Amino acid sequence: MSQHDLPRYRPVPLPRRAEFSDDQVAQAAKSFRDEMAQRHTIRDFSTRPVARAVIEHCILTAGSAPSGANHQPWHFVAIANPEVKARIREAAEDEEARFYAGGAGNEWLAALEPMGTGVSKPHLEDAPWLIVVFAQRFGLRPDGTRFKNYYVPESVGIASGFLIAALHQAGLYALTHTPNPMKFLTGICGRPSHEKPIMIVAVGHAAKNAVVPEKALMKKPLDEVATFI
Repeated sequence: MSQHDLPRYRPVPLPRRAEFSDDQVAQAAKSFRDEMAQRHTIRDFSTRPVARAVIEHCILTAGSAPSGANHQPWHFVAIANPEVKARIREAAEDEEARFYAGGAGNEWLAALEPMGTGVSKPHLEDAPWLIVVFAQRFGLRPDGTRFKNYYVPESVGIASGFLIAALHQAGLYALTHTPNPMKFLTGICGRPSHEKPIMIVAVGHAAKNAVVPEKALMKKPLDEVATFI
């Protein structure tokens, strides 16, 4: 029986109950915040290899994210093949050329200027892995019949956040890339038409000469991102 055909709610014991003191809760929250504050998006990747097992663990972490009705409406395509990465770079740069030639509009291009982005995307080949995130508009049972997925953008967004955090915890760097449109990824990755590509995540170690845009270090303070009632 598929997990999507379970006939009724059946509660089971909580697999793990965290028993932290108040001080431990506060320290754990601060430690994780301090660690994630060291996460930086880079475009300068080393060609140092990353073992497939590391990527597998990070994808499994992403797959543990909450989702609408627990349908887990995502699929991750992890690519290390140099020829496939080159095809993705070529197609992405074709889209980026149109984007930067005026397709984006002046306001968007002005917003990107401090980030130092452009048409050339060498990281799509330099990074040892590309992970393409797909959102499944609907699911398929083993017999080929469809079932509806719920809160797909929200669910896939949460899973993508889990993925980026997992990669950082593994000591790796990631760059999210969203060429527009991204339909070319469906064909290159061999995915079905009901899956929508959401982003490419370039993954690897930082090059020795890696830099980040100064603007990327400017994060909003708490009073601008949160309201407590």
